[in-house]
Amino acid sequence: MKITPFAPALLVLGIAVGLSACGKKEEAPAPVVAPAPAPAVETAPPPAPVAEAVTFSRLSLGNAVDANQAVTAPATTFAPTDTVYAAVETTGAAPNAAIVARWTYSDGQLVDETSQSIAPDGAATTTFHIAKPDGFPEGSYKVDIMIDGAPVASQSFEVKAPM
Repeated sequence: MKITPFAPALLVLGIAVGLSACGKKEEAPAPVVAPAPAPAVETAPPPAPVAEAVTFSRLSLGNAVDANQAVTAPATTFAPTDTVYAAVETTGAAPNAAIVARWTYSDGQLVDETSQSIAPDGAATTTFHIAKPDGFPEGSYKVDIMIDGAPVASQSFEVKAPM
């Protein structure tokens, strides 16, 4: 029998195959099992931020206001040609609140009604006014203030000619 140059390589390959077939087989490693997730803990969601409501603080009437819209000299009696201001002071915060001023004459006749939308973040002053260049009739008047449809204040006043 003639030995070829490939014979030693074939011999080594045959021995390796034989040994692997007869040898002890290694067991496949156990599969890695991920730990079970921790049980979900029931937690309440964080409370939603509570919108602070706009609340009424004070109503002032006068015939002039300053740069901050505050009445400069409170009054309850006005001349027929005066501009009558109603300064509504509020506290609180809201993304939108509606303040309404309803002005009426003594017999309940509507003189004027005005609404303003505000978005305050703390203390605020909202000013309303009525004016009649040729003069209001003398008599008793009233202004009613509502915030978001709820009545919060009412103030009576008089219009009379100066003496």
